[in-house]
Amino acid sequence: MEGKNEQRAGLLYGVGAYVMWGLVPLFWPLLKPSGAIEILAHRMVWSLGVVAIAMLAVRRWAWIGELVRDRRKLGLISVAAATITVNWGLYIWAVNNGQVVEASLGYFINPLVTIAMGVLLLGERLRPVQWAAVATGLTAVLVLAIGYGRPPWISLVLAFSFATYGLVKKKVNMGGLESLAAETAVLFVPALGFLLWLAATGKSTFTTGGAGHGFLLAATGIVTAVPLICFGAAAVRVPLSTLGLLQYLAPVFQFGLGVVYFKESMPPERWAGFALVWLALSLLTWDALRTARRNRALAVKLLATAAAAPAAATPTPDGAAIPPGAAAPPAGGPAAPTPEVATTPEAATTPEVATTPRTDAPDSTQQKIT
Repeated sequence: MEGKNEQRAGLLYGVGAYVMWGLVPLFWPLLKPSGAIEILAHRMVWSLGVVAIAMLAVRRWAWIGELVRDRRKLGLISVAAATITVNWGLYIWAVNNGQVVEASLGYFINPLVTIAMGVLLLGERLRPVQWAAVATGLTAVLVLAIGYGRPPWISLVLAFSFATYGLVKKKVNMGGLESLAAETAVLFVPALGFLLWLAATGKSTFTTGGAGHGFLLAATGIVTAVPLICFGAAAVRVPLSTLGLLQYLAPVFQFGLGVVYFKESMPPERWAGFALVWLALSLLTWDALRTARRNRALAVKLLATAAAAPAAATPTPDGAAIPPGAAAPPAGGPAAPTPEVATTPEAATTPEVATTPRTDAPDSTQQKIT
């Protein structure tokens, strides 16, 4: 019963995280007349404050000393901070400039871009269905480019920056809260410097926009940290395959807001492009679920074989065990040679399974949707 309650709580945390990420386009327009760069700087500064409070609550500080001493990991954190800066900044700009639908496309195609990067950069091999999904995704981009009259550069930059961010985070291998704390700490000084410069030149909207506007800018830290904390709570309670399905909630909500609430135009060729993207994602999801079931069944079979082999062995008068199917030697005589029998899963022959990059959740990638 306790396990079911934990999974139910994890599912609620996961749904909550992705729904919040999906509804965040409603928040950024409230921050006008602040520009995207100013909003981004406030997001970096206030996020560090919120994350620091969360770190105080959980009392996890040992990782800081380890990170400072590890120059390679510190360098990777700096790269992750740079890529998420591009992602966050462009997303805010897109929402506040009437490009919510194209921004949502970036997170729809992100799993496909992640797979492509896994093949090109990590040498991972794809199964036929995955190749079909990637090819369908490329076709969708071409159709959308025709529909827009230009390449969907907002979608592509968001997808590639977030896929790069996920790849770097995989190399860093830190928890979500610790990683966000490290990234915002790297970005804090330049972001604070930019905000101070705006204030010194009279261009800051934090103080001139009134108390309500200043409060909303400070709330960017909460908007950033709370969904990530919910995602972290979900990641330890539900299977990754479940998170992989939940991740599509965010772009679905964003797309719906763009079409229904912001009333962005959707000509037929744009619908055709999105339909191809959704087809590619359906193929990808079906293949991932099928492969996960196959691997689980194979693991159960190997464990059952390993457990049955020693249990079926027959003791002899001198205490030696005879594998199943071997003849027992006569009393007092030497044991007859017996064929070697594999007694562990590693010794059994298993079908080769193509490795693929993880397409289920943000960083963990799971990926967090901004």
